Amino acid sequence: MLSTTAAAQLPSCWNRIPSHLNLHHHSQQKRKLTILSLANADSQIPLENFYNLSLPQTQNCSIGQEINNRAGYNSNSNQNHKHLLFLQFFPESDTNDTNNQNPKTGNHNQHQVDKQREFKENNKARLLFTNMWWVDVKAALGQRINLEGILCSTMVIIKDQKLALPHISVPDIRYIDWAELRRKGFKGVVFDKDNTITAPYSLKPWPPLESSLERCKLEFGPDVAVFSNSAGLHEYDHDGSKARMLEGAVGIKVIRHRVKKPAGTAEEIEKHFGCEASQLIMVGDRPFTDVVYGNRNGFLTILTEPLSLAEEPFIVKQVRKLETSFVTYWSRRGLKPLGQKLLPDPMPCVKEPYP
Repeated sequence: MLSTTAAAQLPSCWNRIPSHLNLHHHSQQKRKLTILSLANADSQIPLENFYNLSLPQTQNCSIGQEINNRAGYNSNSNQNHKHLLFLQFFPESDTNDTNNQNPKTGNHNQHQVDKQREFKENNKARLLFTNMWWVDVKAALGQRINLEGILCSTMVIIKDQKLALPHISVPDIRYIDWAELRRKGFKGVVFDKDNTITAPYSLKPWPPLESSLERCKLEFGPDVAVFSNSAGLHEYDHDGSKARMLEGAVGIKVIRHRVKKPAGTAEEIEKHFGCEASQLIMVGDRPFTDVVYGNRNGFLTILTEPLSLAEEPFIVKQVRKLETSFVTYWSRRGLKPLGQKLLPDPMPCVKEPYP
């Protein structure tokens, strides 16, 4: 038995379907009857029985919904219109580029790239500065501590004391007769730099010696060179800048090399002069450095006194005193220097300097 049910007036709202929505396929579908379930679950009344009911329309709901729908439609239409207008002025490719490269984003990315580049450049500069600083420190230590020299000097003291004795000893190069040495058959002259022809670490010639250097170049021409443990040594002068400055100031070629005196051979020097070391003259102020190197390789060795001790490092001063003490002691004991075939008697090559 069917239970009575109170039929209430249901408000009906109608909405206008926007024309831009493609809902054509919905209109073609057949309406199907549905079953309206009432309070009594045992009975079901077909919906077609309610088609004859007249339900009044509620104007408040329909008008409000229509206004909202029209507003949404107008908004969508305006957006579509703006989009079409934008596409007319800016092609799609430009739009994509604009989307991909937002000015703010682009500026931010460019700023990040610039910061990274600046950071890398700063790191390179810092690394370069660190490398240069270490090279300078190592060069300064190398000038004060000659490990090769210490080892070689130890061997000289123990076994070969004659290697530290020069063939000629003079106060400075003004006492050397360059013309007589040339007549004896020598073909070239090799100078040490510091305290021999320049002050320590200076790249300019000692002024009182300039005239003697000019006479040496007058006798031997281009066959005059500098072979130093400072300018021209790769450890100290790794880019050759000091050698170039000295060459410009003195007018003498600086031979580049990698091994400190007294170690090493005379290969670079012989290659430069094109003759054997026995035909060359080695001039320097250190017995255990310049003289030992020269004697080991067959040079005529000339020892000069240091030009200036004021600018010399403390360690070098102490080592110099020790070297001089050994040489003086050996000479007093009657020890003679090694023979030199081109100059059996070196005394004629020593003279008083010009006034």
